[in-house]
Amino acid sequence: MHPRFDTFISAMTHLTREARHDEPRLLREGAQLLAELVRHDDWLDDRHAMPHPQFYQQYLLHRAPDDSFSVVSFVWGPGQKTPIHDHTVWGLIGMLRNAEVSQAFERDERTGTLTSTEQVRLEPGTVEAVSPAIGDIHQVVNAFDDRVSISIHVYGADIGKVRRHVFDPATGASREFVSGYAN
Repeated sequence: MHPRFDTFISAMTHLTREARHDEPRLLREGAQLLAELVRHDDWLDDRHAMPHPQFYQQYLLHRAPDDSFSVVSFVWGPGQKTPIHDHTVWGLIGMLRNAEVSQAFERDERTGTLTSTEQVRLEPGTVEAVSPAIGDIHQVVNAFDDRVSISIHVYGADIGKVRRHVFDPATGASREFVSGYAN
């Protein structure tokens, strides 16, 4: 890997060891580390930036040996989007190339009803946080219909193993899934 990415992994490893049970600190300081990483677009290997013609791709870049965090590149082909989903762990999303739009939702646990809330457009260098404590249900779409966008995600677990949920936009009904990785 690139020295810039190696420095980021060292810093995140140190942070997750020191602040393992302090989510606000993890999100605050982790966001600063990720913002510094995505300020530069010279380190991501081309094999982790390859789009698929139909589906967004999730490439594992790093998994901590103790599964305390993972780093993933999300590669969005033109117009691609996720279903409405949650994460069940803390996460940071840093925009590396082009842009994506994140539409947040709140879910009434009694009825399942989804209500759209804040919409955020992530541009290169910006970072957004998600977690069950601050809100982690959203839908993400590549902001462009004519180019690939790439974001770098850091999660408080091996996200490729985490049982998460997708939500039906009309009913709010949930279905469990595990995302895995494209690589």
